[in-house]
Amino acid sequence: MHTYIPRGVCSRQIDVAVSDDTVESVQFTGGCDGNLKAISKLVAGMKVDEVAALLEGNTCGRRSTSCADQMVRALREAQAKAAEQV
Repeated sequence: MHTYIPRGVCSRQIDVAVSDDTVESVQFTGGCDGNLKAISKLVAGMKVDEVAALLEGNTCGRRSTSCADQMVRALREAQAKAAEQV
C-alpha cells in the first residue's frame, strides 16, 4: 500500500495499491465520500495508464486539480516505486 498526501483538494490522504501496473485498490480519506468510493470501485483492476488517460488533468470547480487527478498522481508515484524495487 502506498500513501499519498494530495494537494489542492478536499481529500486528505489517498492510499493506493498497484501490482504489475494494475490498480488493486484505492482508498480516500476525506473528500466527497460517495463519489470517491465509486471512483475507487471503477478503477480497481484497470491499468494505471488507462486510469491516467481517463482522469489525469481532471479539475474540480475553479481548482486546477481534483481528487481524481490527485489519485492519478498517487498511482504514478506507486508505480514508480514498484519499478524501483524490481
